[in-house]
Amino acid sequence: MHIEKFIGFITTEKRYSPHTTKAYLSDLRQFESFIQNEFELSDILKADHTMVKSWSIALKSNGLDNRSINRKYTTLRTFYHYCLKNELIDSLPVDRVKSLKIKKRLPVFIPLSDIENISASIPGETYESKRDNLIVEVLYHTGMRLAELTQLKESDIDFRSNILKVNGKRNKQRLIPFHSSLNRLFLDYIRARNEEIDVKTNTLFVTKSGKPAYPEMINKIVHTKLKEITTIQKTSPHVLRHTFATHLLNNGANLMAIKELLGHSSLSATQVYTHTSIEQLKKIHQQAHPKG
Repeated sequence: MHIEKFIGFITTEKRYSPHTTKAYLSDLRQFESFIQNEFELSDILKADHTMVKSWSIALKSNGLDNRSINRKYTTLRTFYHYCLKNELIDSLPVDRVKSLKIKKRLPVFIPLSDIENISASIPGETYESKRDNLIVEVLYHTGMRLAELTQLKESDIDFRSNILKVNGKRNKQRLIPFHSSLNRLFLDYIRARNEEIDVKTNTLFVTKSGKPAYPEMINKIVHTKLKEITTIQKTSPHVLRHTFATHLLNNGANLMAIKELLGHSSLSATQVYTHTSIEQLKKIHQQAHPKG
């Protein structure tokens, strides 16, 4: 009951994305099941810090990395802070649990020479072919998140000004300009979609049955398309987001402007791309300099 009310709260009042809400619910159900099986405790509100630590050890032994465990900690912290605020508990069982150390990872991005192969490829005439090609182009041209792409509507496209209206985290809207070449791709896809599919939603990208495109489908499309043009191991919508930001920075874009385009709440999240550029400069220096 408490979990359901919390999920309702973050969905309606905090406006968390469906993807985040689903992850939070899964984490809480998993923790609830763990304390029932290991401690014979049926009430999640009575859990203490030793149970949280035991769960962490169990997750680690099952092969989960520190980054993923920390994300689950975030779920518990958010849930128990909600419970404390609503006077359901007297203290926080997560207060004495510290986040695990994680090794900072530089964003993976696709070389410009590989990305150019996307635009050079000519999509087929079917709506699916046009859709798949457009999905990759939109992700690279705008740097939007996967969740933002699935929520994109035809009405969010300003064809005259070449601007997309994007609903970001916490329902925060931002405007992203796009290259005029996308205009034709948008129109070609919409025409083919409307001719071939009985559309049952107002979202831009749809399945063969006319329903909204979902994250797993988008991930599969992006993975397949990127494997055709690049040799990098990691292929996902987020890699295209990293690529968008890195290419902008490498071509002289202002870091604050990139922050706004990405929809980051703070500049610190965007500054990771400066490290990527520095690493690239080091690599170029080593390869090209006589004393490198």
